[in-house]
Amino acid sequence: MAFYESSPNADSILPPEYGQLVIQPLMQSSVAARILTVLRTSAYEYRVPVVNTDPVAEFVNEGDEITPSQPLLQELTVRPAKLAGLTIISRELAEDSSPAAAKIVGDGLARDIARKLDDAVLGTVASPAPAGLGTLSGMQSVTGAGVFNNLDAFAEALSLAETVGATVTAFVTGPATALALGKVKNATGSNQPLLGMDATSATSRQILGVPLYVSSAVAANTVYAVDSSRSFLVMREGVQVAVSTDAYFSSDRIGVKATMRVAPGFAHPASVVKISTA
Repeated sequence: MAFYESSPNADSILPPEYGQLVIQPLMQSSVAARILTVLRTSAYEYRVPVVNTDPVAEFVNEGDEITPSQPLLQELTVRPAKLAGLTIISRELAEDSSPAAAKIVGDGLARDIARKLDDAVLGTVASPAPAGLGTLSGMQSVTGAGVFNNLDAFAEALSLAETVGATVTAFVTGPATALALGKVKNATGSNQPLLGMDATSATSRQILGVPLYVSSAVAANTVYAVDSSRSFLVMREGVQVAVSTDAYFSSDRIGVKATMRVAPGFAHPASVVKISTA
């Protein structure tokens, strides 16, 4: 990570060894970064090879010629887009060199960027933001009235993914839908929730053994099933952090700005299943 300081007084705010205090909480706060495979690149574009058709194998008699075949290959080109976050802090906090003060700054920047990242990847945000799940074409779907009254639709989503050779590694939905699912009971008259819980983590949720993630970026009454081996989050290497004492001079505050370049890439749209009400 590179750090650019606009004044000598900024030395204490984010020394180089605190760089990970921005990127680490960002990765933890962003739901998209947890359900997709993160790929890093230093290039302007990242190309993901896509196998549309596998080579054909066959049984042959001993000594017979083997018929050659060629796979049908394509490339998915992902161009990371610029994403920036800005936080304003007091000069006193900036000059406090304690790890706790640096963590406050890093967490604030991370939350700002993570929200925008999830909005783009899991929802629909206009250009120059990259296209996300909200505009993805070619995905499979499960739609019907009352699909969130039980887990049948999720079993169907797992099956649809398996028909194209994918394995669902995560479900992601919005808070209201997650609440509706959390209220589904395992039997009539029972108070036990149907969603599985991880005994090692009281706040985690699972559907048919698959983790359920929650983000306000997902549209209402919608759940996405994702295979992380076929869905990627491409990040340009390095997060640039800039510090300015000039813009907020009159209030004795300091601006801290973080910028990065990132975009999702869905190499196999059919491996994504959208579950929604009719």
